[in-house]
Amino acid sequence: MRLVVFGSSGPTGRHVDQQALDAGHQVTAVTRRPEHFPVGDHDGEAVRVVGADVADAEAVTDAVEGGDAVISTYGVPYSRRRVTVYSTGARHILAAMSRHGVDRLVCVSSTTVADRPVPGETWAWRRVVEPLLLRRVLGRTLYDDMERMERLVRDSPVRWTIVRPAGLYDADGPGEFEVGPPRLQGRFTSRADLARTLVTEATGDEHPRATVDVVSRGTPPSPLNFLREVTKIGRQGGGSQGGSRLG
Repeated sequence: MRLVVFGSSGPTGRHVDQQALDAGHQVTAVTRRPEHFPVGDHDGEAVRVVGADVADAEAVTDAVEGGDAVISTYGVPYSRRRVTVYSTGARHILAAMSRHGVDRLVCVSSTTVADRPVPGETWAWRRVVEPLLLRRVLGRTLYDDMERMERLVRDSPVRWTIVRPAGLYDADGPGEFEVGPPRLQGRFTSRADLARTLVTEATGDEHPRATVDVVSRGTPPSPLNFLREVTKIGRQGGGSQGGSRLG
């Protein structure tokens, strides 16, 4: 299949590109910074690198042309300023898909935007960490825009799947993970497991017009390593596609 991947230079997008190429798919790698795209050892005929910002409707339209499915992994750091990149990007991607007759969209959101707690979660996480720290302090503007993005996608006519990871961390490759309807128990998702889910969904039809969680079942990151993941958020630089976020 010909997969158009937005946010290809980001930490999740890189996993998606590599896994898709390893599986024999063709990839259009869309990134704001094509000069930073890791070329690697892939077949040059299998990947096309496109420089485009999701805020640029014309550039998005050009990037989507010729694709069979779209995978959206772009993201931005936490900010106290109003965040609009998720909803703006979704609007432009959906318009481009309509123009070119592309019907399959898989996009990354977050378990943090869920409207109900995880069954069996601790009181501290359920009542303090997730709603207060993540939603109201660190990520309020970001998750508000993710919700707007989800509404746009759900209201669209395409065959969409919204994939919600939990707290993201790096792992060498895919491991044991679970995909299912919100809300799955678990606080962490490796980017490699998330990427495997995104490629599987985009090249198949397991969860059409559905929202799913993906949670890793392997060894979770240590508190110190996960804290490092959180601190990456502030170092990513504003507006970078594929930026780190908690889920």
